[in-house]
Amino acid sequence: MSSMRNAVQRRNHRERAQPIEREKWGVLEKHKDYALRARDYKAKQKRLEILRKKAAERNPDEFHFGMSHARAHDKGQKVADRGNPVLSHDAVKLLKTQDAGYLRTMAQATRKKRERLEEEVLIQEGIKGLERKDGRRHLVFVESREEQKNVIETLKGSKAGDDGDDGSENDQSQPNEQSDKTGNQKEDLSNLKNERRLQKLRKRAQAGRLSRLKLLKIREKELLAAERELELQRAKMSNSVGGVSKAGFKWKVRERKK
Repeated sequence: MSSMRNAVQRRNHRERAQPIEREKWGVLEKHKDYALRARDYKAKQKRLEILRKKAAERNPDEFHFGMSHARAHDKGQKVADRGNPVLSHDAVKLLKTQDAGYLRTMAQATRKKRERLEEEVLIQEGIKGLERKDGRRHLVFVESREEQKNVIETLKGSKAGDDGDDGSENDQSQPNEQSDKTGNQKEDLSNLKNERRLQKLRKRAQAGRLSRLKLLKIREKELLAAERELELQRAKMSNSVGGVSKAGFKWKVRERKK
């Protein structure tokens, strides 16, 4: 009988979704979410109850010698030894020297990348300036004013000769001219589209170069600042410069008078 009851298709009971007017509060909490939240709340309450009990049963006269050496943060958290071995003064100086060498190497590599990228940006800006000056015009270079006048007259004469052909020849060649004109227009349109697409690609590549250049400048600045800080620490460890102690006292090294 139970097998027949399971064989019958039954309705799928789906959980209710969050109402439209409460969508700003996020997903509707399901029972499993409530169970997790309730379990976490009860665990915290048990922990608080244990702490209250310890505080109530605390012995004010209790003392052991570890209390005199224990330290705590401002928030009351105990600062304990992690068990790391204490390095000697010379070992720390050597490690700081290696760190300074690594920072110096990375700063030099970053500087070379920045200079190379700056050159690429300047070259691209120069190409863009030449394109703006050119303006898709045909430039003719001459040596003197007379040569310039001759070139202008030659161009005007060739243009007038093209316009002054016979009418019959114009009538006969009109279909051919129209077909050539249509083909030239299509070619010019395709060239214009390709040029615009290339301009967009160049602009996008230039924006990427500028963003990378900005990041490299920030990285180089941070590496140099870290290197200077390490050099200052090494100088303080060798007592060659002054500084401020942990207690807030300022001190400086006085050179011996000669």
